Amino acid sequence: MLSLAAFALLLLLGLPIAVAILGAAMLQIALSGNAALLTDAPAQVFAGVESYGLLALPVFLLLGELMSASGAAERLMRVAALCVGPVRGGLGHVTLVANALLAAILGSSVAQITLMSRLAVPAMTRAGYPPEAAAATVAAGGLLAPVLPPSMLLIVFGVIAQMPVGRLFVAGLLPGALLLAALIAVTAWIARREGLAAEPRRPGVAPGTLLGALPAMAIPAVMIGAIVSGLATAVEAGIFGVLAVLVVGGAVYRALGLADLRDALLRAASGSAMVLFLIAVAALWGWIAAWENLPARAADALTALTADPLLFLLLLNLGLLLLGMVIDPMPALILVVPVFLPVAVESYGIDPLQFGLVVCVNLTLGLLTPPVGTGLFTAAKLNGIAPERLVLRLAPYLAAAALVLAALSLFPVLTTGLVRSLF
Repeated sequence: MLSLAAFALLLLLGLPIAVAILGAAMLQIALSGNAALLTDAPAQVFAGVESYGLLALPVFLLLGELMSASGAAERLMRVAALCVGPVRGGLGHVTLVANALLAAILGSSVAQITLMSRLAVPAMTRAGYPPEAAAATVAAGGLLAPVLPPSMLLIVFGVIAQMPVGRLFVAGLLPGALLLAALIAVTAWIARREGLAAEPRRPGVAPGTLLGALPAMAIPAVMIGAIVSGLATAVEAGIFGVLAVLVVGGAVYRALGLADLRDALLRAASGSAMVLFLIAVAALWGWIAAWENLPARAADALTALTADPLLFLLLLNLGLLLLGMVIDPMPALILVVPVFLPVAVESYGIDPLQFGLVVCVNLTLGLLTPPVGTGLFTAAKLNGIAPERLVLRLAPYLAAAALVLAALSLFPVLTTGLVRSLF
């Protein structure tokens, strides 16, 4: 428990999450007086990033950067408009459908919220949406990125839990669809409450819009199909996607130049370095947690409270909701999984797929909740809205997402059924 206390103290002192984790682990090693721990620490850090599954991280980050730079996002937005059609408050639905399409490309909530704030919020405001409602819809759409493949959270969970990333991607499809349906239902209710008119359908644009977006849509579709069919691993499918978007963006759309490629490589490298450093120190943290016997102690404490898996998931969800309010999803995932995954699987018989999806969806809600809420503050800053006003508009979306989380906790088949039917 000393490492946990040191971690909390370092956070209160204002150190970055990764540095706090590393500092707490090294303090525990130093105070233990065990020379073997100090000798083995570098090997544990290296072992944390020595994983084939982690190759998916820079690959999918680069894919998202290239798809954004190639103009594919704007084309997918127009396709989303065709899918929705002339319904009340149609641009809100368009924004959410476009977020679902982009989630299969970007895999990052902050990147998604940033892009959609530029593309969707001005159009929604012109169509009669209050600015706060438009920004809330865009921010809520960011909840889809950590659930639908290629989710960065699922990649990191797969590495920590030593599970195939491709199966986690497949497991995220149905929860992502449920979350999208719940967000669309809230948007329909808001549109009715605000008295928004239906968007008129413009004749003659469908064939050209679909044809122009077909290459952009084909890339994620073929990637997911290759993973589901077993023809390629997640890493191989991501590499194919990168090569395909280079061809599509450069030769078909003619929007991807050498300067765009250089910038995309730099941003992907920077993002990968930050996440990989977190994962490396997380391996050290997991090793220290095992040395301190935290999983066994946590199992003893929880099983003393209840032997019911549902009650365990309820307690876990409540704890994660509180944790997500103060720590971003990625470091929270890194802190939680090494301790509670063994407890969930060995003491309560919970499927690792269900555990992973419940944890990832839960921690995703922290993106939109104060006081940390990276997605919340990103949407507020980009759209010039006070965060406290945006939180009020986000409340119905968060309630809908919480209902989806409850369904995932109650019905394991929602997270395991598709994987079992395909593999």
